[in-house]
Amino acid sequence: MNQGYDPQSFGVRQDSISSYTAKTFGWMFLGLLTTFALSMAIYSTGAIYWLYNSLLPYVLMIAELVVVIYLSARVHKLSIGAARGLFFAYAALNAVTFSSLFAVYSVSSLVFVFGMTALYFGIMAVYGAATKTDLSRIRPVLLFGLIALLAMLLLSIFIPALNTGMCLIGVVIFVAFTAYDTQMIRRNYMMFQGSPEMLQKASIISALQLYLDFINLFLYLLRLFGRRD
Repeated sequence: MNQGYDPQSFGVRQDSISSYTAKTFGWMFLGLLTTFALSMAIYSTGAIYWLYNSLLPYVLMIAELVVVIYLSARVHKLSIGAARGLFFAYAALNAVTFSSLFAVYSVSSLVFVFGMTALYFGIMAVYGAATKTDLSRIRPVLLFGLIALLAMLLLSIFIPALNTGMCLIGVVIFVAFTAYDTQMIRRNYMMFQGSPEMLQKASIISALQLYLDFINLFLYLLRLFGRRD
C-alpha cells in the first residue's frame, strides 16, 4: 500500500506548487502583520484602556467567530476580494484581543516567545511541505485533540493545576496542525488548479488556517514561557 503521495503523479509542476505555497504564506504573514501592528497601536495610544472598560471586546470576539464561520461556509460563493477582505477583517478584530498582551507581558518576553513560535512553526511548515507522508490521516486525531483541549480549558477554570498540561497539549496540537495545513495547500492546488478563481480563494482559506495555527501556538507558548510585567 502506498503510504504517501507525489504531486508529480498528478501532472502538477513542483515550481507551480512552490509559487502557490509562497503566496499563501505571504497572505498569512500580512494577516499577522496586521494583527500585531494594530495591537501595538491600540496599546501605545492608550485606546486599550477605553476598550477594556466597555463590552466591546466581547462583541468583537463574537464578531471574530462569525467572520471565520462565514468565510469558511461561503467561500465558494464569495468573490476573491470579499474573501480577502474578511480575512483582514478577522486579523484586525483579533488585534483588540492581542493589545491586552502588551499590558500583561514584558516586551522582551513577547519578542522571545514570538521567535520561539516562528521557529517551531517554520520547522513544521517545512516538514508539511516536504514530507511524502499523507498527513490527512491524522486529522481525526487533531480534531479529537481540539475537543480535549476545550474540555481542559473549561476544567482549568476550576482546577488551575491543569493549566500547564493544557498548554503543552495545545502546543503539540498546533504544531501538528501547522504541518497538516501546510500539506493541504498542495492538495488544494491539485484539486482547484483548473479553476483560477477557486484556487485564489482556497489560498485565503489556507492562509487563515495557518494564521490561526501561528496565533494559537504563540498564545500557548506565551502562557508557558511568558514573563509578566
